[in-house]
Amino acid sequence: MGTFAKLGHIIAPKSSQSPDGRDQWPSRAAFLLASMGGCAGMGNLLRYPSQTFNNHGLQWFIPYLMCVFLIAIPVLVLEIAIGQAYRGGCVVAYNNINHRLKGTGLSLIFVGTVVSPYFVVNLAWIMKYFRHSFQSPLPWTGRSDEFYMQDVVANVDPIPGAFSADGSSVTQYVQYPGVAVIGETVGWAIFTWFLVWVSIFRGVGLTGRVVYFTMGLPIVVTFILIGRSLSLDNAARGVRYFYATWNGSQLAKGTIWQTACGQVFFSTGVGFGYFTSYASYNQKYSNAVMDSIMIVSSNVLFENVAAFIVYGVIGFLGIVPGGGERLGSFVVGFITLPTAVTQMPGANFWAVMLFFTLMVLGYSSAFAMVDAIVTLIMDAHPRFNRAWVVTAVVITFFCLTLPYCTEFGFYLLDGVDRWINDVGLVFVVWAECVTSTTLYRWRDVVGQVGLPAFLTFNGGFFGGMVLGVTIAQAVSPVAGAGVGFGIFLAGLVGAVLLGKTPDAAAPKLWNKSVVSSRIWFIAFYSGMQGNQLRRDLNEIVGQGRNWKIPAFWAPLVRYIAAPTLSIVYSFSYPSFYELRNDPLHIFGFAVGHIALVLIGAGFIAPRWFDMLIPPPRRNEGHHDFGANALVPADDVASTSSVEAGNSSDQEAKKRSV
Repeated sequence: MGTFAKLGHIIAPKSSQSPDGRDQWPSRAAFLLASMGGCAGMGNLLRYPSQTFNNHGLQWFIPYLMCVFLIAIPVLVLEIAIGQAYRGGCVVAYNNINHRLKGTGLSLIFVGTVVSPYFVVNLAWIMKYFRHSFQSPLPWTGRSDEFYMQDVVANVDPIPGAFSADGSSVTQYVQYPGVAVIGETVGWAIFTWFLVWVSIFRGVGLTGRVVYFTMGLPIVVTFILIGRSLSLDNAARGVRYFYATWNGSQLAKGTIWQTACGQVFFSTGVGFGYFTSYASYNQKYSNAVMDSIMIVSSNVLFENVAAFIVYGVIGFLGIVPGGGERLGSFVVGFITLPTAVTQMPGANFWAVMLFFTLMVLGYSSAFAMVDAIVTLIMDAHPRFNRAWVVTAVVITFFCLTLPYCTEFGFYLLDGVDRWINDVGLVFVVWAECVTSTTLYRWRDVVGQVGLPAFLTFNGGFFGGMVLGVTIAQAVSPVAGAGVGFGIFLAGLVGAVLLGKTPDAAAPKLWNKSVVSSRIWFIAFYSGMQGNQLRRDLNEIVGQGRNWKIPAFWAPLVRYIAAPTLSIVYSFSYPSFYELRNDPLHIFGFAVGHIALVLIGAGFIAPRWFDMLIPPPRRNEGHHDFGANALVPADDVASTSSVEAGNSSDQEAKKRSV
C-alpha cells in the first residue's frame, strides 16, 4: 500500500502552502496556464470565428479591440489583484472591498454555476462526434446537418408559437413535445464530469500539472489543423473575409458592438469568477498586472490565429458572408468543420484530431468554473476535506446537466446560454466596475465633502446611465447620450455646490482651489479610486519590480467600461421582447436576472451572506482609515493562516478597523 500511496502522491500531489497556510500554485507558469486554459476553449476555436464571420470585415476589430483594452484588461486586473491581495475567492475578495459587495462576489460564482452544466453537454456532443470519427466513411458524410440534429442532438422539433396580428400579445407559446432523456448524452456527460473531478480534487498542486496537458497539446494540434486548413483549395478566399475586407456600415449597428462585447467576456472569462479564485492561490506579491495582460493578450492571439482553421474551411466550402447565411458556434463546430473534414484525404485522422482538440480545450474551461465554487466552499469552511467538497459539487453539477440531456435540451441550452450572457454576465461585470469604484472607502469621501455631495454625485452618475440608455432605446442614441451626460454633469455640479471644504490635501494639480479640491474628492478619490483602491492594491501587487496598476486604470473601469456595459446591457430587453412566446427563453431570461437579485440582496442585507465567509474574516469590509492614508500591505491581506485554522480574533479585529 505504501508503494501505491507514493505513486498516487507523484501523480496527484498535494498542493504546497504559502506562509499564510493557503494552498499555492506550484509555479507562476502553472497559474498562467490554468488561467489561459480557462480562457482558451471552444469560445476561441468556434464562437470567435462565427462572430467575426457574421460581422465580416476588418471593422469587427474596432469594437473587439476596444472591449479588450477598455474593459477586459482593466476588469481582469481588478479580479486577479483582489483575489491575490485579499487571499480569497470572489465572495471573500469583494467583502474586503466593502461588506455590501458579498452578493456581487457571489454573482460571479452564479454565472459559472449556470454555464458549467450546459457547457459539459457541448462536450458530450463533441465526444459523440469523436466516437464516430473512427468509422469509415465518416457517418456524417453528405448529411452533416441531419447527423448533428438527428443523431447527436436528437431533439424533437418544437411546435412554433404565435403572436397576435399586431405583435402586441402572445396567442400561442412554443411547445416542446420531447421530454425523454438521451442515454448516450448522459453517458458522455458522466465521463466529462469525471475528468473535471480528476483534474481538481487534490487542489492546485494537481491542477497545475493537468494544465500543461490541457494547454500544451491542443496548441500543437491547433497549429497542425491551421496548416491543413490553409492548404485547402480556395482557403485564401476565406482568409480575405477575415483580414482583407472592410464593411464600415456594420459599425452603425448595435449588434456588432453587443456581439464583440459578449465575445470578449465569453472568451477571456471575466465575470465567471475563476480568475479571482485562481489568483487567491498565487504568491501574495506576484505580478498581477503583468499576469493579467499576458492572459488577455494570449487569449486574443490564440483566437485570432486559430480562426484561420475556420476561415480556410469557409473558403474551401465557398461560404460567403452577407449571403443570408449566419454562422453560429454550433454550426461551425458541428456542421461546417465536420463537412470540410469529410472532403479531406485521411478524413478519419483529421476528425479525431479536431474533436480531440475541442474536447481538451473545452474541459479545461469547465474545471476552471467548477474550481471557483469549490474555492467559495473551502474559503467558508477551510477544514472541509477538499476531495469530498469537489465530489459533492461535481455530483450536483451533473444533476443540473441532466435537463440539457433531454429531447428539448438543445433548445433549453440556447435559451439559458443567450440570457445568462446578455443579461447576467454583462450586468455582473458592470456591477464589478461600479461597486468597486463607489463603495471602497466611501466614508473617506463623506468625511471630506459630506454625505449630500456624495449621494448627489453618484445619483447623477447612476441616473445618467439608467435614463440615458432608456431614452437611447426609446427615442434615439443621440438623445440618450445628451440626457445621460447632462444628468451626470448636473450631479457633479450639484455635488460641488453642496460639498463642504475638504480638510485633507488633494493632489497638487487639484489643490489650487476649493472647487477643484471638492471635484477631486467627489469624482476622483472614491468615484474613480485614483487615490485609494489602486494605491492600496499596489502596496501588494505592485511591490518591487512588479508592474503597478496604472493611474488610468480606475477611470477606464468606472467612466469608460461601466457606461459601455450599460449600453450593451440595454440591447437585451428589445431582443427578449421578440422571443417572449418561448417558455425556455423566458426561463433563461429569468435565470439571468438572478445575478441582479444576488447583487441587490448583498447590498441591502449583507449579513445574509456571512455564512460564505469564515467568522474571523467577516468584518474585513469595514474601512475607516481616513482620507489619503494607505492601508499597510500586512493589513490588506493578513489572513493569518485562515486555511490552517489558526486565525485569532485579535487579528480579525485589527483588519476591521
